[in-house]
Amino acid sequence: MKKLLHIVATPRGKDSRTLEVSGEFLDVFKEKHGDWVVEELDLSKETLPSLSVKRVDGKYVVLSGKELSGELKESWEEIVAHIEKFLSADAYLISTPMWNFSIPYMLKHYIDIIIQPKYLFRYTTTGVEGLVKGKKMLVVASRGGDYSAEPMHSADFQEPYLRAIFGLVGIKDIDFIVAQPMDMGPALSGPNLLKAQALARQAAARF
Repeated sequence: MKKLLHIVATPRGKDSRTLEVSGEFLDVFKEKHGDWVVEELDLSKETLPSLSVKRVDGKYVVLSGKELSGELKESWEEIVAHIEKFLSADAYLISTPMWNFSIPYMLKHYIDIIIQPKYLFRYTTTGVEGLVKGKKMLVVASRGGDYSAEPMHSADFQEPYLRAIFGLVGIKDIDFIVAQPMDMGPALSGPNLLKAQALARQAAARF
């Protein structure tokens, strides 16, 4: 049975405009793809391991090709557990608002944990090789302002970063559905939220 991992990077729950859009995607996805399991990882509720000195030391032991032992091994296994959960999925849905032109700190924390050499990518004599191949990702985002055109488009560090970091590990098939602007009055937010929800339903039907 295939699995869709839904990574939630908003703490607002039922009040989240981002989740109003991804919820539409999931409703249609579950109806169309009953043979898939949907697993949610809510980063606002998850206690993610810190990248402490001990865990970073463990990382460099792994990179050196040596075996971990003792406290270093125990600390690093918490990182590996999150990596394995990520790798166990066949496709990904990320629900994330834009915070300060980029992504929420909880999503950055998660990315810094899972994207590790020898697990999601490796260094070769010809460059970096991504190890997460043949998987699809949909990012559902919401933004207070409108970043679709200049002068604000140049301040969008959310989509380029997510494309770059997940592209590094081999995920090239990445689509974005963006609800914007959400904080510039109901005359703009209402129709654009509905538009994003319609796009989400369409994306689920062809996912």
